[in-house]
Amino acid sequence: MKDLGSLHYFLGIEVHRNAASLFLSQFKYATDLLAKAGMIDYNDFPFSDVHVYRTLVGSLQYLTLTRPELSFSVNIACQHMHAPKLSHFMAVKRILRYIKGSLHQGLNFVPGPLSLTAFADANWAGDPVDRRSTTGFGIFMGHNLVSWCAKKQHTVACSSTEAEYRAMAQTASDLVWLQQLFSELLIPSSTPHVLWCDNKSAIALACNPVFHARTKHIEIDYHFIKEQVLNHHIVLYHISSEAQIADIFTKPLSVSKFQLLKSKLMVGNPPMSLKEGVKGVWLKGFCYS
Repeated sequence: MKDLGSLHYFLGIEVHRNAASLFLSQFKYATDLLAKAGMIDYNDFPFSDVHVYRTLVGSLQYLTLTRPELSFSVNIACQHMHAPKLSHFMAVKRILRYIKGSLHQGLNFVPGPLSLTAFADANWAGDPVDRRSTTGFGIFMGHNLVSWCAKKQHTVACSSTEAEYRAMAQTASDLVWLQQLFSELLIPSSTPHVLWCDNKSAIALACNPVFHARTKHIEIDYHFIKEQVLNHHIVLYHISSEAQIADIFTKPLSVSKFQLLKSKLMVGNPPMSLKEGVKGVWLKGFCYS
């Protein structure tokens, strides 16, 4: 093994740091993606090549590693890989235009507490074709987003409570996995972890066993979250829908709401103290030391 020094570039992800923060971005990767789509100097987007659609959407999936605010829209685009229509091509072009206008943005990380906090949400019956719901969650370590998800649920939920409960269960599973990872890395992390949900019925279902007799149609697997609550590994709190950060992973939003939640994910331009150094790297033809 060889010590290569501080990390600057790895698998398309650029790393910039100073004493106060860490900034991850995929500027070169995103620029190459726009060039592949013919959108650097003009908008010559291919509207008929299915192979190009699949290639671009697959590349967009990798871009969400540092651009989590794209997760919901990219997830929608992924659902039409087999037979994309003109409307789907137009949607992908819109995503690429957004990326073109925010190339320098990425994920910011700042020092803070090591406690885990999660936000879980579900867009009940959000798909107009098959009426399946979309699960979305974001898990923060201190102020920093460390895990997130935007994924269609495998089965149709009969109620908003069921859809939200499934979302909470998946979030709880991810929280437990992160806790085990931190334990193996000898990183101290206090429990119980806080999970915020905007559905009071789903919280009651997880905390009150009396409700379970009325909800036997929910798969036994999802009662995993009840065990976590009873074992005091996770504590559930209600949050208003207006303050639910996970909304950005489950549904289309207005521009103002999207920008607000995006800022809460710590997605944005590099901090002022890093900007000059970051620009210097970009201007050197993507040469990294």
